[in-house]
Amino acid sequence: MSDTIKVDIWSDIACPFCYIGKRKFEAGVAASGVPVEVVYHSYELAPDTPEDVTESHAQLLAKKMRVSVPQARLMEQQLTDTARSAGLEFDYEQLKPARTLKAHQVLHYAKMHGKQVEMKERLMRAYFTDGRDIGKLDELAELAAEIGLDRDDLVRVLETGRYLEEVQADIRQAQAYGIRGVPFFVIDGKYGVSGAQEPAAFAQALTQARDEKAVAS
Repeated sequence: MSDTIKVDIWSDIACPFCYIGKRKFEAGVAASGVPVEVVYHSYELAPDTPEDVTESHAQLLAKKMRVSVPQARLMEQQLTDTARSAGLEFDYEQLKPARTLKAHQVLHYAKMHGKQVEMKERLMRAYFTDGRDIGKLDELAELAAEIGLDRDDLVRVLETGRYLEEVQADIRQAQAYGIRGVPFFVIDGKYGVSGAQEPAAFAQALTQARDEKAVAS
């Protein structure tokens, strides 16, 4: 539709503020009444994450933030409370830290089959709520099958690295835009919104983009 506004979103599956921002963005869309076409783009916050993580999320967070493990657990609780205010349930006790490179390839595969938005939600819920290991090929295949994608075909795609270049292209585009943190929303190719803003901020940006598009047409 001509009045549909395209929104390109750079985010990482293992980023708590990306999931919180997703919910706030969705609330902003609902409040604005503006029809949107959402395209998710890859961004790896921790590309140095090993294939087989043996430490807990709290241990990894403590190292990253240079705090004690108890302090890291307090930070997890604060994130859990913030998520709950956005209607999400985080479970850091069973969360399995993982590198997200394969999961981003799954998102590109899902996009080609018209199910990227569903796949994004399923991956984030799997990671933050369900305690699923999104770094494992078999687990990703099962999650994809849950939303109606071909499990065996996805396994073949991941084994060949078919969408690795698409993931890297997204990351290069983020660098070209000057994106240094996620989530980052590009509305109608013109307006950048950084971070998990409140729904009203998204609604305002979408309404402005729609009105300007209407005038231009």
